[in-house]
Amino acid sequence: MGTALKLTQTLVLRDPDNAGHAARVTEIALRLAAAMDVGPARLAAIKAGGPLHDIGKLELDRAILDKPGALDADELEEIRTHPELGARMLHGIRSLRAALNCVLHHHERWDGGGYPYGLGGDAIPLEARILAVADAYDAMTSQRPYRAARTRAEALAEVERCAGSQFDPQIARVFLTLA
Repeated sequence: MGTALKLTQTLVLRDPDNAGHAARVTEIALRLAAAMDVGPARLAAIKAGGPLHDIGKLELDRAILDKPGALDADELEEIRTHPELGARMLHGIRSLRAALNCVLHHHERWDGGGYPYGLGGDAIPLEARILAVADAYDAMTSQRPYRAARTRAEALAEVERCAGSQFDPQIARVFLTLA
């Protein structure tokens, strides 16, 4: 069994809801990347990084991940460490090197207001910008302990509204044509 599969299975055992999320995000991101005609290296990065984008959550307190209400400032700060934690987990695994940009940068924002580094625009790797749209859409349309799922129409309107701030506007446009 490969390292990526073992890590994914570990995450699923700890957080069964994440299994469906990771698979849906990867599928959406791969469709989006194909529509954008990205090269094989970026497709491989998404294929590797999509299932593992939240792997850093293995290191987080389960009570925070399952909290039914809003997170306080300290809890939110802990959640925001998962991209770096995940990248550290994968860093020394040669077969997962392609996944690192997706894991580390999927919460960066086009306007520079994301985390962990506050990268913006084209400084964010393309595969992470694609994954960010897919991740956000699936998160919005999925039931979470802290809020109800949004409808497809509400989630699409949010992607459109956040094009140019949270999301790369070109990627958001392509996503909206596919949806």
